[in-house]
Amino acid sequence: MSPARAETAEATEAREFRAAHRYARITARKARLVADLIRGMTVNRALDELSLSPKRAASFYLRVLRSAVANASQDEHVNVNRLVVRDCRADDGPIQRRTRRFRPGPQGRAMGLKKRTCHLTVAVVERGGEKEDA
Repeated sequence: MSPARAETAEATEAREFRAAHRYARITARKARLVADLIRGMTVNRALDELSLSPKRAASFYLRVLRSAVANASQDEHVNVNRLVVRDCRADDGPIQRRTRRFRPGPQGRAMGLKKRTCHLTVAVVERGGEKEDA
């Protein structure tokens, strides 16, 4: 492949920029509600939705999304205003088991509390030559 052709192939290939928050102290089930909300949106719209959302996970995703946009802005070929949220996930993290605090269990037993964590991941990509949002 010629050098000029390699440059155009590289320019047309969409680069993905990621950011993650690992060991977030929120359950993955609650965080997935917010992840489903912003997946597929433009970055500007997703930032607006997250800043207005009453969900606790929205503040976590707001920071992660801003970090992904900052990672994308490091590349001079990327137009930050044309970024789209391609992937937004909340995967289960390790469970912190607390043995000093208890809740009632079956047949009079004491069950330790489970402090659940999750890993939040956001990936953004620059969309093709579509018209700009209003």
